[in-house]
Amino acid sequence: MYEKTAEHFSLKQKKLPEGHLLVNLGPSHPSTHGILQNVIQLDGERVVDAESVIGYVHRSFEKLGERYTYNQFLVCTDRMNYVSTPLNNIGWILAVEKMLEIEVPDKVTYVRMIVSELSRVMDHIICNGILGVDLGAFSGMLHLFHHRENIYQVLEKLTGARLTTTFCRIGGLEKDIYPEFEKDVKTIIKGLRPAIEEFQSLLVNNRIFIDRTEGVGGISAEDAISYGYSGPNLRAAGVPWDIRKDDPYMFYDKVDFDIPVGEDGSVLHRTLVRMEEMRQSLRIVEQLINGLPSGAHHADMPHIYLPDKSKVYKNMEELIYHFKLIMHGIKVPKGEYYMATEAANGELGFYIVSEGEKSPWRVHVRRPCFWFYQSFPELVKGSLLADTVATMSSMNVIAGELDC
Repeated sequence: MYEKTAEHFSLKQKKLPEGHLLVNLGPSHPSTHGILQNVIQLDGERVVDAESVIGYVHRSFEKLGERYTYNQFLVCTDRMNYVSTPLNNIGWILAVEKMLEIEVPDKVTYVRMIVSELSRVMDHIICNGILGVDLGAFSGMLHLFHHRENIYQVLEKLTGARLTTTFCRIGGLEKDIYPEFEKDVKTIIKGLRPAIEEFQSLLVNNRIFIDRTEGVGGISAEDAISYGYSGPNLRAAGVPWDIRKDDPYMFYDKVDFDIPVGEDGSVLHRTLVRMEEMRQSLRIVEQLINGLPSGAHHADMPHIYLPDKSKVYKNMEELIYHFKLIMHGIKVPKGEYYMATEAANGELGFYIVSEGEKSPWRVHVRRPCFWFYQSFPELVKGSLLADTVATMSSMNVIAGELDC
């Protein structure tokens, strides 16, 4: 693939008009945030044409899904959008539970939603913070990173890991919440609210930032829809589509929150939408943590959820269930299934075909980055080279999600 890519750009280089220049942004460049490559054709500082190349971090997760059991595939989802890992984990688990028609205890859903919204905040902190860095403003990112670290510490206490959390299990959570969970989450909310307002004053309301982002890299609502946009990038273009509201899952239809929308899909409006989404996520978390129910951390389904290890050593029934689950996996009824959730970048969907075996026959991931990244060349044509960096940064393209 890369030989053909090199040949393609070599021919393009030979046919360049006089005075034009071909510039590589990536695949290893500070402004591309990962293993991304954009080849920009310049006339002076003005972008005449652009092409994106993907595939540098492709790991065949969809093919691995055909070999792994439903629980084993969870570790692959960790490595898709590694900025907000639990959102991927929960999307996969909900898809499999939908196939099995499992109902989990309310406490499980509450904890999953709390972790989802905190992960969304973490993701937006990275996107808006790094956008500031790309435009020469470093302080804002450092200001919010302290609070992002607080969320990471809660995740570490809850799951035992910071990045690859492998959060949840089919039928529940991997383990129960720890005793100080409620107190820690309330402390995060208390600290984050003023920090978000300070970040807004420090960076987003800054005159230089507004001049660098207003009207830059914009897209109309019609074009965004035609490209398959979803998430904050779609809402920034003025389309109020959010799966949490329009096709509710878990308990999103029982909590109060608003869907912020922008106007012209520009870098500034993408930033503003993400700022408001952080506030709305904290609003959701506050409602959930104040009403967190007690109860079991998994459904009482020993043929789905692994029995307690201490009982495996003492009871024959638990020993048999443990053996069956480990050796034979979970058998899902034959059929085709699709489940979509609102991840930090938009619609994250899992399309699964089951033949009734312990592994899916086919897995396809609808990752949000893949769809809006296609429009990048169109967004930057005619703009200045410096604006391409701001445009890419505000789209929040995550290489792992793009190339899964």
